[in-house]
Amino acid sequence: MSKRVRHVMGISGGKDSTALAIYMKINYPEIDMEYYFSDTGKELEEVYELIEQLESFLGKPVLRLHASNSHKDPFDHYLDIYNGYLPSSMARWCTKKLKLDPFEEWLGNDLAISYVAIRGDEDREGYVSTKSNIQTVFPFRKHMWSMEILHKVLHNSSIEKLEKIYLKIGDEDKHDRYKEIIRRSQSPKYLFSQKLGDLLDLGIATFNHVVFEFLKGTDYPIAQIDEFTLLNNEDSIDINGVFDLFKVGGVNLPAYYNEVEFEVDGEKGTFHRSRSGCYFCFYQRKIEWIWLYERHRDLFELARSYEKEVRNEKGEIIEKYTWMDGESLDDIIQPERMNQIKRDHLQKIRNKLGHPKSNKLIDILDDGEELCANCFI
Repeated sequence: MSKRVRHVMGISGGKDSTALAIYMKINYPEIDMEYYFSDTGKELEEVYELIEQLESFLGKPVLRLHASNSHKDPFDHYLDIYNGYLPSSMARWCTKKLKLDPFEEWLGNDLAISYVAIRGDEDREGYVSTKSNIQTVFPFRKHMWSMEILHKVLHNSSIEKLEKIYLKIGDEDKHDRYKEIIRRSQSPKYLFSQKLGDLLDLGIATFNHVVFEFLKGTDYPIAQIDEFTLLNNEDSIDINGVFDLFKVGGVNLPAYYNEVEFEVDGEKGTFHRSRSGCYFCFYQRKIEWIWLYERHRDLFELARSYEKEVRNEKGEIIEKYTWMDGESLDDIIQPERMNQIKRDHLQKIRNKLGHPKSNKLIDILDDGEELCANCFI
């Protein structure tokens, strides 16, 4: 008999998580999804506008999670706790304190399946909780399972169990091929990725049902339910599929994706913000800092106010707190430096135009740079 398992999805305010919410509502309305948004208090207004549009489409609210009960914004509250140390790629306390911890505290010990919007054309895992009561699935990918699950199922020690399941529920006319693939142990000559690809080629839905059967009797949340309609899903949603979902749902892309024209050295170009998350996120490109300066001067000035210098008794600078390594916000808005950032941006576009994944600038610039685990999905 099924145990109660919650179905949850985080909305970041970006294109992919919004598209997944639209996709699940259209294709799997029977799943009672709970939507949440981890509000740092430092989001762009365009993010809140998107969430309001999405709520209208979904016909249910997106729960706002807050990281503290302080009178200050969650970010400012934790900045005080960290003695003014700004978050960075080496110390991402913002991701943990403002995004992940509120989510896991909200769920508590409840069993939950968390739906994460990693696209089919992306080669990354995304956020996977370390808590045993939360299991992550990826509906946009060719298969929806996390690497932890896949390695468990395809491990050499699981060969006998995997074969029995395939012969029980797989297509009878493929039994010989199932056995051929499953019995071949992983090795330097037959890699995990090859074995996974070979089994998926024989049927994605079959593979999903096999994994579901394999997990029965374990403590994984998905093993506690009797049926899961997503097992039959064989879609792989890429960047263009994401844009199509916005059209189908009648939801507008976040306004920060709108391209803004600029000119430098007589050459025209366009730029925009490429991600959701805090307006001062240290992961944003320098051209996006320029975008913030030119489009949201008030927010840029607020971001600049967080940067500071610490001096000793002799007045010597002993430490700098800045959003970027080696360069402050004061530095990048100097006229010549700003022009150089724009020149570099134009050159980057020229370099990428030869092999675009789509004809949209938002995609051309989506180059797989490192992102927070849970902020930009």
